[in-house]
Amino acid sequence: MINKNTLQSVIAKYNLGGLINKVKWRVKDNTVTIYANASGLACKVYLDEFQLEDCQLAVFDTDKLKKLISITNGELMLSVQKNRDLLEKLFIADQNFDLTYNLADIFLIGKNDWYNHPEEGYEMEVTLSNEEIDHLIKAKNALGDVNTMKITATTDFDGNPVCEFMFGDNSDFANKIVFNAACVLNKELEGSVTYNSDVFKKILDANKDMVSCKMNISSVGWSHFTFENEGLVSEYFLCRNEEI
Repeated sequence: MINKNTLQSVIAKYNLGGLINKVKWRVKDNTVTIYANASGLACKVYLDEFQLEDCQLAVFDTDKLKKLISITNGELMLSVQKNRDLLEKLFIADQNFDLTYNLADIFLIGKNDWYNHPEEGYEMEVTLSNEEIDHLIKAKNALGDVNTMKITATTDFDGNPVCEFMFGDNSDFANKIVFNAACVLNKELEGSVTYNSDVFKKILDANKDMVSCKMNISSVGWSHFTFENEGLVSEYFLCRNEEI
């Protein structure tokens, strides 16, 4: 059994508002792990206490699966139908509905990349509260037509290190929003790191229900974000935007 809200939360964290649809659910020892990729993004979501036999589920259209789950309520029972070694269907049942989702051939889902943490470590560590996540989402919404966000290391009035999030482009005539959050500087962050703010907002939106958020910022290559809530963990490697 799994609660509907928990299952929807797992899906939201890799689907990211429709950004990623084709994935494999890897179930082993009552833990489900899902890897997913999009341009400049690698994602991993895993959940303990996922009661389903060991298997790999090829989900070809997550948006359709979301629509099926949306009509259910409460606790859900999951099971699968096999034809020899091929998994054909995922069954989802609550007290009123019996749903059938047709699984794809596992070979139709491409291999997903995952990355290692840089040997030199990260320059900046930021821990965000739920309130700070809400503020960042509001900032992005206020400049919804701009897809640029820069992170810079600065200091507050007391000289303490601060992570500066700036939404807006480089033009002197552009509207800009700056939000500051406390951080830990492991070493100097040279210049600024630019991200696609549309993807950044999708990540924050999908993880508003998590109780902890830690961002590790690297000025070269990939930065790493982690969100946790009891047995549910989501991780993201986000590439800096080299085109901006």
